[in-house]
Amino acid sequence: MTAPSAAHPGATPFDDAYRDDPHGVLGRLRESGPVHRVALPDGTLAWLVTREADVRAGLADPRLSVDKKHAGSGYRGFSLPPALDANLLNLDGADHLRLRRLVSKAFTPRHTAALRPRVTAAAEGLASELAGRIAAEGRADLVAGFAAPLPLRVIGDLFGAPEADREQFAAWGGAMVAPAGPQDVATAVKGIYGLLLRWVAERRARPGDDLLSALIVARDDEDRLTEDELVSLAFLILLAGTENTQHLISGGTLTLLRHPDRLDALRRDPSLLDATVEELLRYAHPNQSAIRRFPTEPVEIGGTAVPAGDTVLLCLASAHRDPERYPEADRFDPGRTDLAHLALGHGVHYCLGAPLARLEVSTALTTLLARFPALAVAEPAALHWNTSFRSRALRELHVTDESLRAGG
Repeated sequence: MTAPSAAHPGATPFDDAYRDDPHGVLGRLRESGPVHRVALPDGTLAWLVTREADVRAGLADPRLSVDKKHAGSGYRGFSLPPALDANLLNLDGADHLRLRRLVSKAFTPRHTAALRPRVTAAAEGLASELAGRIAAEGRADLVAGFAAPLPLRVIGDLFGAPEADREQFAAWGGAMVAPAGPQDVATAVKGIYGLLLRWVAERRARPGDDLLSALIVARDDEDRLTEDELVSLAFLILLAGTENTQHLISGGTLTLLRHPDRLDALRRDPSLLDATVEELLRYAHPNQSAIRRFPTEPVEIGGTAVPAGDTVLLCLASAHRDPERYPEADRFDPGRTDLAHLALGHGVHYCLGAPLARLEVSTALTTLLARFPALAVAEPAALHWNTSFRSRALRELHVTDESLRAGG
């Protein structure tokens, strides 16, 4: 087993070079070793796990806890009030299973399939609006006009979130994930907390046929969760249900536009859609790392001794480009024989909303391909990303379509 030298407590890989080329930086780290002691931008330390086999094993290792009570002095994640922190991403064991069961029915494949008409209608409506802007102005932002509002409409409807508040929630959620500074996070957390408390109070007074009302019943009538757990579940469902999906839609669309042979093949043969979505989950998922873990006892990862309480970051982006698992891993190839990935997790913390995410991404791509026969990036050299050790997502993606600009 190996351990870091006291004189070299941590590398600092998350710099300008990383923002410009994260996969290049992660690739060099992966080649040099499976586990690295790294300093994060805020100065805290973590163990970065880079190889697919170790990341997959770590995601399923019960000794790697998501519960902050096991944390030492390293990176701990967002600093949240208890009413936002008591969610599935911070709980293990019986508490995790209890909360998961409360909401699992809303995200089963069967229940999700019933949402298809609603998702399709939302996607087609947004695509029409996007087409109108392209026809009038020559270009439009696919992120703001399609990728962001689609999951917000879907999860907002499922949750019963008031229409007037949805964009504000999304703005605060984006500020948490990609903040310009610490104050942005504090403002966003305060705003989201207040918004959720108001929604819970309003729904208690006027229950509806939605997920938030069902959670309130579980809290008030059945005593199956605490008030903090109620608000925390609402927070997690809304944030996870909007942020990751919108970035996968925009990043996935860009990936297809950068691979016209694959895009043309998909246009000719829609049966390739499911495989394309799975490969996009591997190749273009916005999450760089899974949520931080804390060993409950000393563990060995990739031949490296990791003390109890240290922070472990299981690097999904690096694992998904590991040539030991995926031949020509940097190549986008929906025809791979191995389409398994870790983008939606592995083990007990596997993404609860995976069926809905797949439905939204596949519907989004189907709609865009049908509505825009000549879709193209308006300014290929002017792409801007929000990049951190946690995620990488497009800020905007201006697109055009010659058939619309010509009056088609």
